[in-house]
Amino acid sequence: MAKSMRKVRVGAVVRTNQDKTAIVEMVWKQRHRIYRKQMRRVARFYVHDPENQCRLGDTVRIEETRRISKNKHWRLLEILERRQVADVRPIDLETDVGQDITQPRVAAAEARAASATDVMDEETETSEEVVAAGDERENAGSESEDQEQDEEA
Repeated sequence: MAKSMRKVRVGAVVRTNQDKTAIVEMVWKQRHRIYRKQMRRVARFYVHDPENQCRLGDTVRIEETRRISKNKHWRLLEILERRQVADVRPIDLETDVGQDITQPRVAAAEARAASATDVMDEETETSEEVVAAGDERENAGSESEDQEQDEEA
Protein backbone atom coordinates (compact mmCIF):
# COMPACT_ATOMS: atom_id res chain seq x y z
CA MET A 1 0.00 0.00 0.00
CA ALA A 2 1.39 3.40 -0.92
CA LYS A 3 2.34 5.64 2.00
CA SER A 4 0.11 8.43 0.75
CA MET A 5 -2.96 6.16 0.77
CA ARG A 6 -2.58 4.90 4.35
CA LYS A 7 -5.27 5.97 6.83
CA VAL A 8 -4.16 7.89 9.90
CA ARG A 9 -6.31 8.06 13.03
CA VAL A 10 -6.09 9.65 16.48
CA GLY A 11 -7.53 7.87 19.51
CA ALA A 12 -7.12 6.99 23.18
CA VAL A 13 -5.43 3.87 24.53
CA VAL A 14 -7.94 1.76 26.47
CA ARG A 15 -5.96 -1.48 27.03
CA THR A 16 -2.31 -2.47 27.12
CA ASN A 17 -2.51 -5.96 28.59
CA GLN A 18 -0.96 -7.78 25.63
CA ASP A 19 2.71 -7.75 24.71
CA LYS A 20 3.57 -5.31 21.89
CA THR A 21 -0.13 -4.56 21.38
CA ALA A 22 -2.32 -1.70 22.49
CA ILE A 23 -6.04 -1.28 21.92
CA VAL A 24 -6.92 2.22 20.78
CA GLU A 25 -10.46 3.54 20.77
CA MET A 26 -11.64 6.30 18.47
CA VAL A 27 -14.97 7.90 19.40
CA TRP A 28 -17.09 10.18 17.23
CA LYS A 29 -20.67 11.36 17.10
CA GLN A 30 -23.04 10.75 14.26
CA ARG A 31 -26.59 11.96 13.74
CA HIS A 32 -29.26 9.31 13.18
CA ARG A 33 -30.81 9.57 9.72
CA ILE A 34 -34.44 9.31 10.81
CA TYR A 35 -34.55 10.38 14.47
CA ARG A 36 -31.90 13.13 14.23
CA LYS A 37 -30.46 12.10 17.59
CA GLN A 38 -26.72 12.16 18.23
CA MET A 39 -25.28 8.64 18.45
CA ARG A 40 -21.91 7.81 19.93
CA ARG A 41 -19.88 5.63 17.59
CA VAL A 42 -16.80 3.74 18.74
CA ALA A 43 -14.09 2.06 16.67
CA ARG A 44 -11.44 -0.12 18.32
CA PHE A 45 -8.09 -0.73 16.69
CA TYR A 46 -5.45 -3.29 17.65
CA VAL A 47 -2.20 -1.36 17.32
CA HIS A 48 1.34 -2.70 17.03
CA ASP A 49 3.46 -1.11 19.77
CA PRO A 50 6.90 -2.78 19.46
CA GLU A 51 8.48 -1.06 22.47
CA ASN A 52 5.43 -1.24 24.77
CA GLN A 53 5.55 2.51 25.29
CA CYS A 54 1.78 3.16 25.31
CA ARG A 55 0.09 3.59 28.65
CA LEU A 56 -3.57 3.57 29.57
CA GLY A 57 -5.29 6.86 28.70
CA ASP A 58 -2.64 8.17 26.27
CA THR A 59 -3.74 9.97 23.12
CA VAL A 60 -1.93 8.44 20.16
CA ARG A 61 -1.67 8.75 16.38
CA ILE A 62 -1.84 5.45 14.51
CA GLU A 63 -1.37 4.49 10.87
CA GLU A 64 -2.77 1.67 8.78
CA THR A 65 -0.19 -0.92 7.77
CA ARG A 66 0.16 -4.44 6.48
CA ARG A 67 -1.52 -7.20 8.48
CA ILE A 68 0.65 -8.12 11.47
CA SER A 69 -1.68 -10.67 13.05
CA LYS A 70 -5.31 -11.74 12.81
CA ASN A 71 -6.72 -8.47 14.20
CA LYS A 72 -3.69 -6.19 14.21
CA HIS A 73 -3.12 -4.06 11.12
CA TRP A 74 -2.37 -0.63 12.61
CA ARG A 75 0.93 0.64 13.96
CA LEU A 76 1.82 3.34 16.42
CA LEU A 77 3.17 6.54 14.89
CA GLU A 78 3.51 8.76 17.94
CA ILE A 79 2.16 9.47 21.39
CA LEU A 80 0.50 12.88 21.29
CA GLU A 81 -0.38 13.26 24.97
CA ARG A 82 0.38 11.33 28.14
CA ARG A 83 -2.59 11.03 30.47
CA GLN A 84 -2.33 10.29 34.17
CA VAL A 85 -4.83 7.58 35.08
CA ALA A 86 -5.22 6.27 38.62
CA ASP A 87 -4.32 2.62 38.89
CA VAL A 88 -7.33 1.47 40.93
CA ARG A 89 -9.04 -1.88 40.79
CA PRO A 90 -12.85 -2.08 41.03
CA ILE A 91 -12.59 -3.97 44.30
CA ASP A 92 -10.66 -1.05 45.86
CA LEU A 93 -13.38 1.34 44.76
CA GLU A 94 -16.13 -0.83 46.21
CA THR A 95 -14.45 -1.10 49.60
CA ASP A 96 -13.57 2.58 49.90
CA VAL A 97 -16.85 3.97 48.63
CA GLY A 98 -18.87 1.10 50.04
CA GLN A 99 -17.87 1.94 53.60
CA ASP A 100 -18.73 5.61 53.15
CA ILE A 101 -22.10 4.70 51.75
CA THR A 102 -22.98 1.83 54.05
CA GLN A 103 -21.70 3.24 57.35
CA PRO A 104 -24.39 5.95 57.63
CA ARG A 105 -27.01 3.39 56.63
CA VAL A 106 -25.77 0.92 59.21
CA ALA A 107 -25.68 3.61 61.90
CA ALA A 108 -29.21 4.71 61.00
CA ALA A 109 -30.45 1.12 61.05
CA GLU A 110 -28.85 0.54 64.46
CA ALA A 111 -30.41 3.75 65.78
CA ARG A 112 -33.82 2.66 64.49
CA ALA A 113 -33.40 -0.75 66.07
CA ALA A 114 -32.32 0.81 69.37
CA SER A 115 -35.26 3.21 69.39
CA ALA A 116 -37.62 0.37 68.49
CA THR A 117 -36.34 -1.69 71.42
CA ASP A 118 -36.68 1.35 73.71
CA VAL A 119 -40.26 1.83 72.57
CA MET A 120 -40.94 -1.88 73.03
CA ASP A 121 -39.40 -1.76 76.54
CA GLU A 122 -41.55 1.25 77.44
CA GLU A 123 -44.66 -0.48 76.11
CA THR A 124 -43.91 -3.64 78.09
CA GLU A 125 -43.22 -1.59 81.22
CA THR A 126 -46.52 0.26 80.89
CA SER A 127 -48.39 -2.96 80.14
CA GLU A 128 -46.76 -4.59 83.18
CA GLU A 129 -47.82 -1.60 85.30
CA VAL A 130 -51.38 -1.89 84.01
CA VAL A 131 -51.42 -5.60 84.71
CA ALA A 132 -49.98 -5.01 88.19
CA ALA A 133 -52.56 -2.29 88.86
CA GLY A 134 -55.32 -4.62 87.67
CA ASP A 135 -54.04 -7.37 89.96
CA GLU A 136 -54.03 -4.95 92.90
CA ARG A 137 -57.61 -3.99 92.13
CA GLU A 138 -58.65 -7.62 91.91
CA ASN A 139 -56.83 -8.40 95.14
CA ALA A 140 -58.44 -5.38 96.80
CA GLY A 141 -61.85 -6.48 95.55
CA SER A 142 -61.39 -10.02 96.84
CA GLU A 143 -60.16 -8.71 100.20
CA SER A 144 -63.26 -6.51 100.61
CA GLU A 145 -65.44 -9.51 99.74
CA ASP A 146 -63.58 -11.55 102.35
CA GLN A 147 -64.14 -8.81 104.95
CA GLU A 148 -67.85 -8.68 104.10
CA GLN A 149 -68.11 -12.45 104.46
CA ASP A 150 -66.30 -12.27 107.83
CA GLU A 151 -68.66 -9.56 109.05
CA GLU A 152 -71.71 -11.56 108.06
CA ALA A 153 -70.43 -14.59 109.85
